[in-house]
Amino acid sequence: MREIVFDTETTGFDPATGDRLVEIGCVELINQIPTGATYHVYINPEREMSEGAFAVHGLSTEFLSDKPRFADVADAFLEFVGDARLIAHNAEFDIRFIDFELTRLGRPAIGMGRAIDTLALARRKHPGAANSLDALCARYGVDNSRRVKHGALTDAEILAEVYAELTGGRQSALLLSAEAEVARGEAAVTARARPRPLASGVTPEEAAAHEAFLATMGEKALWRKYL
Repeated sequence: MREIVFDTETTGFDPATGDRLVEIGCVELINQIPTGATYHVYINPEREMSEGAFAVHGLSTEFLSDKPRFADVADAFLEFVGDARLIAHNAEFDIRFIDFELTRLGRPAIGMGRAIDTLALARRKHPGAANSLDALCARYGVDNSRRVKHGALTDAEILAEVYAELTGGRQSALLLSAEAEVARGEAAVTARARPRPLASGVTPEEAAAHEAFLATMGEKALWRKYL
């Protein structure tokens, strides 16, 4: 099963008030295991960066000024995502911004129908506990030391590990690995077993010469123990 863990960074909290996407990061999973395939892009929001958003992700208006617009990267993003299930932390926020950008271009919205919200999963699994991405990393022992500021690809990579813990994916992967090792061991035993011994490669002449040599060593020769 193919899934895409993704995250976005924006200029603010609400596209309805003019806020825009500035970064998208995606990580591909097959059966909840990262394949190494990723998608990452910075986006020119065509507006100024708010101070609050800059404090979160550190992406300035100047830095983003020469980056592509969403219209320039929409096809590449949609091609990478395909029809996979989408995984995000507080998914409604990210999907709302993605859908705003798509509908702005006259493209169909993705919607929440194919999304899984890891924040909702965490709240069901740990009711009453802190369930931010950092809190979940601490709970599951996921290394988030590289998360100095919010970054879409970094956060997606971290979330992929957290998602595996939330859904039991990591334990499933270990079980599959153990089963594979057992299967390989059984195959090796089968390969070593022979229904009958191999035919001797010693010629009758060589056997007679060896017997004549043993005769010179007497009845107590060690060689005779192996005949």
